[in-house]
Amino acid sequence: MRRGFLYLVAIMDWYSRKVLSWRLSNSMEADFCVEALKEAIAKYGKPGIMNSDQGRQFTGFEWTQALKDADVKISMDGKGRWIDNRMIERLWRSLKYECIYLNAFETGSEMRAGIRKWLTYYNSERPHSTHGILTPDEAYETKLRTERLTA
Repeated sequence: MRRGFLYLVAIMDWYSRKVLSWRLSNSMEADFCVEALKEAIAKYGKPGIMNSDQGRQFTGFEWTQALKDADVKISMDGKGRWIDNRMIERLWRSLKYECIYLNAFETGSEMRAGIRKWLTYYNSERPHSTHGILTPDEAYETKLRTERLTA
């Protein structure tokens, strides 16, 4: 922001690149990350494995216990291994260049509204190169249909 900092967490399905949930916070505490995780699990079901970097909000008790309580395997990137988490890093780059840097957000509520609008566009309208002409929403639905057929 023009003055100060806000922190963003997103829970992403790696296959489709769909952002399942996200939260914005003015602190680096783990609670906003856990809220996003719980929302994603409530809406979309639990993943088999959750990958994150080694930030303190992801290595602390609150986050790791939430994953253990949901019976989700924990995966963390190696130290200094941004490439291990390239899907979310690519999202951050796109969000910064297509939304954050183009807007002079003055308040947290302005930034939250701008990010919400961009993530809605990202999920529902913006095709991802990995999936040709499919948006993340379409790729996610295609994955679900395929899983149902094979089950």
